[in-house]
Amino acid sequence: MLIKTELSAVQADAEAPESLPNALVQNEQAKILVDESAEQLSSINAGIRQDLLNQNSPPNIEDTLDASEAVEVKVLDASEKLSVVNLALKDEIDNRHALEDELATVTEQARADIDAALHDPLTGLPNRALFYDRLQHAFQHAIRHGGYLALLFMDLDDFKIINDTCGHDAGDSVLQMVADRLRESIRGGDTASRYGGDEFIVLITEVREDTNISLIAEKIIKKIGEPFLIGARDLNLNRSIAASIGISIFPKDGADAETLVKSADTAMYEAKRNKSNYFFAQQSRPERC
Repeated sequence: MLIKTELSAVQADAEAPESLPNALVQNEQAKILVDESAEQLSSINAGIRQDLLNQNSPPNIEDTLDASEAVEVKVLDASEKLSVVNLALKDEIDNRHALEDELATVTEQARADIDAALHDPLTGLPNRALFYDRLQHAFQHAIRHGGYLALLFMDLDDFKIINDTCGHDAGDSVLQMVADRLRESIRGGDTASRYGGDEFIVLITEVREDTNISLIAEKIIKKIGEPFLIGARDLNLNRSIAASIGISIFPKDGADAETLVKSADTAMYEAKRNKSNYFFAQQSRPERC
């Protein structure tokens, strides 16, 4: 009766396993009880058989013994079947773990592919595709809340000289250092992007009427103008580089991405022509937007 009660308890626990590993644990516990029951039945049957040999058994003991031995056979059969089930559960768990590992690998690779498709491979900054996507989201936010946006289109002055005199590897190092300095110069919610070649563009979001865009441009120009230590052709060169920035404001200088970028680009060339470091798309308006 004790054996039957214990088996029933294990069976009840196994009816609603929380997971395959739990089901396997419960099955293994059931198998242990079944094996113990088989050993107990075998011992009891051996004792009864010995009593029969000693002629100390009550009437009908042989029938009882036959029934008990039949139960023993069933218990042993159940133990074998539990072993098969446990092996199948182990295989299923191993397969599931393998699938989970494969899924994690595929997911990680997919994320890496998406990240690579949206970032510049040299500097790690957002590329044009990601920049324009963020710009569209910024448009929607500004329109909903009646705010402003600012674009700072930046070009490195005389960058070609570094490539020509120091080599393209040195030029790539400068671009990477410029990218790092841009990251340090903007807020977390803003976006610095490599637009192409030695051109960079910065999206300033949540611009308010008291936001001084001039100070932001001056901060970036000062940071970019700090000397670069360039390792080139077995030489360590300490060089400075200047930048020119054109600034456009949404919605004053453009209500769509193409117009706003073009306005900032045009202003950047005016900054170069005037050697003024930065230039607003509409110099007739106050610098405070």
